[in-house]
Amino acid sequence: MQLDRRQFIVLSSGAMVSAPLARAFAQTPAQPPTLPPQTTVPPPPAPTPVFTDVRRNVGIFTARGGTIGWLINKDAVLVVDTQYPDTAKMCVDGLKGKTGGRTIDLVINTHHHADHTGGNGVFREQAKKIVAQANVPGLQRKAAESTPNAPAPVVADATFDKAWGEKCGDEHVTAYFNGPGHTGGDGIVHFERAHVVHMGDLLWHEFHPRVDRPAGASIQNWVTILEKVAKDMPADTIFIAGHAKAGLAPTVDRTALLRFRDYFDAVLTLTRKGIAQGLTKEAVTATAALPGFEGFQTSGAALSLAGVLGVAYDELTAK
Repeated sequence: MQLDRRQFIVLSSGAMVSAPLARAFAQTPAQPPTLPPQTTVPPPPAPTPVFTDVRRNVGIFTARGGTIGWLINKDAVLVVDTQYPDTAKMCVDGLKGKTGGRTIDLVINTHHHADHTGGNGVFREQAKKIVAQANVPGLQRKAAESTPNAPAPVVADATFDKAWGEKCGDEHVTAYFNGPGHTGGDGIVHFERAHVVHMGDLLWHEFHPRVDRPAGASIQNWVTILEKVAKDMPADTIFIAGHAKAGLAPTVDRTALLRFRDYFDAVLTLTRKGIAQGLTKEAVTATAALPGFEGFQTSGAALSLAGVLGVAYDELTAK
């Protein structure tokens, strides 16, 4: 994403010279300025794999892509999301060191995006089963079909509609689907005894989110989902975000979860006001900042305030 740079030397002269000196210059062919050799910007550094304990045998893995969650106890190994093939291998290798080489019992995909499912093929070789919400495999295939030269996606072996649950050693893990939010197939994974909830991309920590409307997203229902989760989960629950602002941890408390709800409330309020005033979509998306949320990280056009406001405008004006 960074471009190579060249330095340009601009020479100018505003002083008068004597005739002999002028003749000397006239007899000397003009020499082009010497430019430094073209420099190549080095590629970005390789992702650094980091394993972090969260609570009661539950932890997270970060490298590149959506946050991976994991559970390791003496009777079970479970993973939530798989990032990309290269970082998935880093995660698998690291887990082997923690489990003594034990087979991964289960992988859960929170949703279909490639930074959460791209490593499914790597984990497939190690795991007994992959589980996802029922809409996820179809969304994976649709995304692959619309991406040039994309390989066939590795999809879940088992799916659920509204809820799923399984005992994993001394932990009970459940997954829920509360309707469209970030996409049309977002699962919320609850480690019940640990009081830890992996939200996938239903939670972004101080980061403008992607709202995948073509895949069925709904900002209005996303607000409802966040409120429901905050109400239903114990007060001391730790929530795992799919993405966090640079320098911030992806693990947060209920206050941060509700702040993200408030972010969407502010987006919807601003957009409704603009629509009522007869503003165009372009005018609404030109809003420079969202009051109270100026520090949210931006990453490209899709992960920006303009991107979110554009989706909100389309959603609220849809017939």
